[in-house]
Amino acid sequence: MERVWYAAYGSNLSSGRFGHYLAGGRPPGASRTYTGARDTTEPMDDRPVSLAGEVYFAWESPTWGGGVAFYDPGADGSAAGRAYLVTGEQFSDVASQEMRRPVGRDLSLTTLFAESRTSVLGPGRYETLHVIDEIDDVPVVTFTASWEHHAVTLNPPAAAYARTIADGLAEAHGWHTEQICDYLLARPGIAPAWDRAALRDALATTADAGAATP
Repeated sequence: MERVWYAAYGSNLSSGRFGHYLAGGRPPGASRTYTGARDTTEPMDDRPVSLAGEVYFAWESPTWGGGVAFYDPGADGSAAGRAYLVTGEQFSDVASQEMRRPVGRDLSLTTLFAESRTSVLGPGRYETLHVIDEIDDVPVVTFTASWEHHAVTLNPPAAAYARTIADGLAEAHGWHTEQICDYLLARPGIAPAWDRAALRDALATTADAGAATP
């Protein structure tokens, strides 16, 4: 069984949200119902990770309204992520749903791991795969757009999307509201639409419910 760590950095930081890509259904706050994967088994493991590069908000999401998170591995800085240990088949089905393609087609992950660190499957959002690290000799892979963050029009996220990211940051990294605000306000695309006061009000009920220590 081929295994891969899928590194999430946006709404899939939330385990509940990511679960819909495996089991199917509609996440709270979203307008889209997901098909789910062929194998609906929960991830074998998950861990907080730090990704070299930048996470930013852009595009206009028909699922959430407002911008969504993308990852630029060539940018300076680091970003908070969450790695889920899944099968190659599950990762293929998750990626297919993000690309709005039918599930059931296995991606050529062996070729990606052995011959390249990047694979561009299409021109749209989430159609570029990056091998960014390894955990226990298993590749860590994520997907994003092919463009760099300074080449697109930035767009702030809607409250429901930001709250979902906050859920995931609280779960995976143990952050409280102020830590999450610090992190999100440093991401390109969130200002000036969101300031600390507005973001704190939107996130407080979800972030403090899941965090561990201040």
